[in-house]
Amino acid sequence: MTYQQHAAHWEKLALRDWKTSCGLFEIKRYDACLFFCHLTLEKFLKGLVTLHTKQHPPYIHDLERLAVMANITLVSNEIIDLKNISAFNIAGRYSDYKFVFYKKCTRAYTEKYLLKTKHLMICLKKLYPKH
Repeated sequence: MTYQQHAAHWEKLALRDWKTSCGLFEIKRYDACLFFCHLTLEKFLKGLVTLHTKQHPPYIHDLERLAVMANITLVSNEIIDLKNISAFNIAGRYSDYKFVFYKKCTRAYTEKYLLKTKHLMICLKKLYPKH
């Protein structure tokens, strides 16, 4: 498989996770929705890392670090959003964080980050080659 095919695979997985995130929002599973927002952006970024480095991306989950590795230029509010969304990965995985995170995940909070994820996703998707 070429690095372009690997990147396209990451993009496909990211789009699948985005649909899952939207579905989870609809059924009011807000904590899981935000976890899948993180997965969506992580996979888009890993595909872009693959395109930029022509290597497999590292086994990390830090969205800002992945953006740097992919050589992506972001404005300050996008960097802040990536940092905040990166935290959803930890909160979604580890029991000691889950309860606090669950209480934080109101409809309004989740919708705010769903929209931020959508904005970032659209920006990242534009960086992929056209199929």
